[in-house]
Amino acid sequence: MKIMLMLGAAAAFLAVAIGAFGAHALAARLEANNYTATFETGVQYHMFHALAIVGTALLSQHLSSSGLVTGAAWSFAAGIVIFSGSLYVLSLTGIKILGAITPIGGVAFLAGWVLLFIAALAE
Repeated sequence: MKIMLMLGAAAAFLAVAIGAFGAHALAARLEANNYTATFETGVQYHMFHALAIVGTALLSQHLSSSGLVTGAAWSFAAGIVIFSGSLYVLSLTGIKILGAITPIGGVAFLAGWVLLFIAALAE
């Protein structure tokens, strides 16, 4: 699970960096296009699920159903890329069709939480 811990740490680093970049370098652009809240939502879910990846990495050492926990971590990572990524691109480009992709990332987040629930249930 070393890879999951590294992935979670890198994702959390990126959430902080992207959030700071949006708050400072992109603030005027996001406000002008009314996408500040959209961008912030992407950052918020990004960080929540980066921390969830770190948590799954730590949990996998203590649960016998580590395959489910690993699946949860990968689902969280996919959710970050699809959900948060689509919101970042939407906020910067204004391409509204990207809003149709965002729910796919949300489903990936949900799948990760379901897998984690099943892993706990299997203990």
